[in-house]
Amino acid sequence: MPIFRFTKTPLFRTCSMPINNFNPFSGEMTSSFEFESAAIVESKILTSKKAFKYWKTFEIADRCSLFSRFAKVLRENSESLAMEITRQMGKIIAESRAEIEKCALTAEYYAQKSADILKNKTVSEVNPKTWYGYEPQGAIFAIMPWNFPFWQALRFAIPTLMGGNVVLLKHAPNTWKSAALLEELFLKAGFPERAFQSLYIDIDLVEKVIAHPFVKGVTLTGSNLAGASVAALAGKYLKKSVLELGGSDPFIVLKDTDLEKAAMWAVKSRFQNAGQTCIAAKRWIVDSEVANEFIKLTIRHIQQITYGDPMSAKTQMGPLARPDLADKIEKQVETLIKMGAEVIIPGKRTGNMFSPAFLKIRREISANFTEELFGPVACVIVAHDENEAIEIANETNFGLGASLWTSDLKKAEKLAEKIEAGSVFVNAMVKSDPSLPFGGINASGYGRELGVYGVNEFLNTKSYYFEKS
Repeated sequence: MPIFRFTKTPLFRTCSMPINNFNPFSGEMTSSFEFESAAIVESKILTSKKAFKYWKTFEIADRCSLFSRFAKVLRENSESLAMEITRQMGKIIAESRAEIEKCALTAEYYAQKSADILKNKTVSEVNPKTWYGYEPQGAIFAIMPWNFPFWQALRFAIPTLMGGNVVLLKHAPNTWKSAALLEELFLKAGFPERAFQSLYIDIDLVEKVIAHPFVKGVTLTGSNLAGASVAALAGKYLKKSVLELGGSDPFIVLKDTDLEKAAMWAVKSRFQNAGQTCIAAKRWIVDSEVANEFIKLTIRHIQQITYGDPMSAKTQMGPLARPDLADKIEKQVETLIKMGAEVIIPGKRTGNMFSPAFLKIRREISANFTEELFGPVACVIVAHDENEAIEIANETNFGLGASLWTSDLKKAEKLAEKIEAGSVFVNAMVKSDPSLPFGGINASGYGRELGVYGVNEFLNTKSYYFEKS
């Protein structure tokens, strides 16, 4: 049985209509919340200020101990949390379990590494009494999406809290129950009250939060439109910002690679989470000498995908998270076909379900279609050679991740340097890892999460210089 009971109803009192959330597969209502008023938001920010004064005094060793406990709490409740993820946004239960485990592993990573990351750094060549260190600043405001309701929030929150800041989270309304559960998880692990708080607000109060003097920075994972708006507000109020936006990641297959392996990972990367992943392999760019064979292999893998009830252990792909998302991907496929895309496997829409689709597109279509395909639609582009493949990979306004497949690792090093992206994975699908900086360039955003940078982005890097009197 789940350990969680919702006892914080007074926090949700407001005059607005309730937000009712529904299971995207069954249509069953999963939760109901109300938007919070400006007065409640102000009260929460003030309580986070009190929490900060206490939390910033914790020794690093004590914070590390709490995050070790947090990882344990996540694992103790993994099954109930995974089921909630699946009910809220529709990903298959196996992926939901993996999401919780990844959160636990990240908490453990920072528990083990943060003492070294946050220790003072001496600069003895300048002066024997010169160093720099890191100091927390206050509350960091996070605006997070629904596609990884625990991971996206914790990918930011774990390193931010470890640095001594406190967190204010505006989660996507269809995963507000995840936001509430996260608050309870931190409390159960022993964190101070209000060190992590969720704000149940609409976009009309976002500026109020960013403008607040105690809020020292803002981070957003989401669409380019939302990112541009948040960046403008952050600039208006002189607040540090980090943006992790959309992607159109290339998956480059050269003629000397293991095609069977590449085809398997191409399909896995593109269709996991029903294609609702910013770092999915959205454009398969394949050398012409092996393109036909690669297409045959990927057709076979796609046709083997079982889609349906995400709670079933046999299901490999669930529904899209909301009807409007299914509407959008359906319209985008229609647009691509009008632009000249060849349909290899048609996608079929039934409610929130959208069957895996596969299109073959020309280079000019890839360059001119500037939207992110956030759903189960694969696109293959044939390149004359590896040089054209890299050119096609870079013909996008995005720049999040890229995957390159070849048996020649020396060549891969040279080609990887030419790819314009925040990360390049060779002979592997793109993924986020707690030890690696994560983020993009161009329309995919700026700033980094995870690794050392995930802790330091919102800290004051403070220099100390002592001259003898």
